Amino acid sequence: MSDEGDVADLITAVRTEKEAVEDAGRPEAVERQHEAGKLTARERVDYLCDEGSFDEIGKLAAPMPTTPEVADWEREDAPADGVVCGIGEVDGRPVAIMATDYTVKGGSIGHAGGRKLQRVATLARDRGYPFVMLQDGGGHRIQEGLDAAPTARGDNGFANLQETLSGWVPTVSAMLGPGFAAPTNFAALCDFVPMVEGTSTLGVAGPSLVEAALGTDLSKAELGGPTVQATRNGMADLSCEDDEACLDAVRTYLSYLPRNATHDPPTTDDWAAPADATVDALTDVIPANEKKGYDIYAIVEGIVDRDSFFEMKPGYARNIVTGFARLEGRPVGVVANNPRHKAGTIDTAAADKSSHFVSVCDAFDLPVLTLIDVPGILPGPDSESEGVARHAAKLPFELNRATVPTVTVCLRRGYGYGYVAMGGGRSADTDLSIAWPTAEIAAMGIEGAVDVAYRREIEAAEDPDEKRAELVEKFKDRTDAVRAASRLGIDAVVDPGDTRERIVRAIDRAEDTREDDWPPKKHSINPI
Repeated sequence: MSDEGDVADLITAVRTEKEAVEDAGRPEAVERQHEAGKLTARERVDYLCDEGSFDEIGKLAAPMPTTPEVADWEREDAPADGVVCGIGEVDGRPVAIMATDYTVKGGSIGHAGGRKLQRVATLARDRGYPFVMLQDGGGHRIQEGLDAAPTARGDNGFANLQETLSGWVPTVSAMLGPGFAAPTNFAALCDFVPMVEGTSTLGVAGPSLVEAALGTDLSKAELGGPTVQATRNGMADLSCEDDEACLDAVRTYLSYLPRNATHDPPTTDDWAAPADATVDALTDVIPANEKKGYDIYAIVEGIVDRDSFFEMKPGYARNIVTGFARLEGRPVGVVANNPRHKAGTIDTAAADKSSHFVSVCDAFDLPVLTLIDVPGILPGPDSESEGVARHAAKLPFELNRATVPTVTVCLRRGYGYGYVAMGGGRSADTDLSIAWPTAEIAAMGIEGAVDVAYRREIEAAEDPDEKRAELVEKFKDRTDAVRAASRLGIDAVVDPGDTRERIVRAIDRAEDTREDDWPPKKHSINPI
């Protein structure tokens, strides 16, 4: 048995080993990270988690090389093997966290780091913790990867773990630095992917590999920076100004979602209804001229709790708006056509963006509210070459598969399949389908329909322009909100100022989600 001195020496030795891998024990590495405008992996974890709540796993991990080139690597060569893992708390709820350390071998993941990643992901799976990856590095460590023996095992089952986590717990991949290759593959299977301007990247291969394979010389930013991935490609959900803003976004995202699919979404008593002036302004938001756009955000703000709207992918597919909000403290998802961009038409990007968002809401029991002003599906050769019909089917697919309460509000245009895609009327099994007095619902846009169906009659008239205007007005009288309600195509025509109250009551009354067990099939098949 060891005496007290021996025990004290052992404790001191362990503390020394731990201190050597912490930031305080690596000041030069910390300084390099700060000079690059980035927090360290441990600083990011501390910033995200409630103070003192993070319990690290595998802090004393050392490299586990299998190749001769790195056979002599020790802990000091790769402290903690470049991956910080553990369980912390965010707003009092447990969260499984992995953070790659760019100061260790460029943030690459070796065999030991991979086992740590698998360990925390397994805990997330088994205990139902949200899973957050803070990524800043080059993916799998090349020096340890040029070997068939470990590579043949794939990623130690991590792809399987990610698929299992999907829909069970919220999954996040914050891109806080270089993220080409494996980090991008990890991110692609996550629900929420924020990036940092100026430092982070996202893409299946970096500039060197792209140039070698294709002869195309692009910078990291041109190939996979936030401007490209959050705005043009939609791979990322947000572009944030710095590490702190990105981590704040992660915390905000998690605040709308439950710990896992068996828990209720977190509610808050600290909410305020929209200001009276904001609600009163709803009456005047939509212009009399149906060809003019308007501020869809003003309508969202006039319905949901004050300052509660958190938008997803704000720079991508701007013709549709998606985001989380609260109604009397309860989280909901909002999907709204944006008439200021492509007139709110649904194209492939808008369909992909909105359908994924609805799927997240349904997985975690958030009611879905759609605000409809849609002239249809974007036509033309470019759209057809993108497979717009199959993409556009994804949104109604998700809305009709959803078991959470759904509410639709037709604000203005509800034309053709666009109206169906947004769940308008009886096209989805909604808990409430209403329209504003400004609504206009038809199989297609009235002017276009008149031009197609009555072309000969217009051409034969003494005054074609006058005849066309006469026909347009005639059919407008047949497509208004009152006629839509006359045969129960919608539940009610509601004054704009009464919309919030009507929605809140419908969601409150639909407390229990539906469980569909007929017909006896395994699952529906995603359109694409």
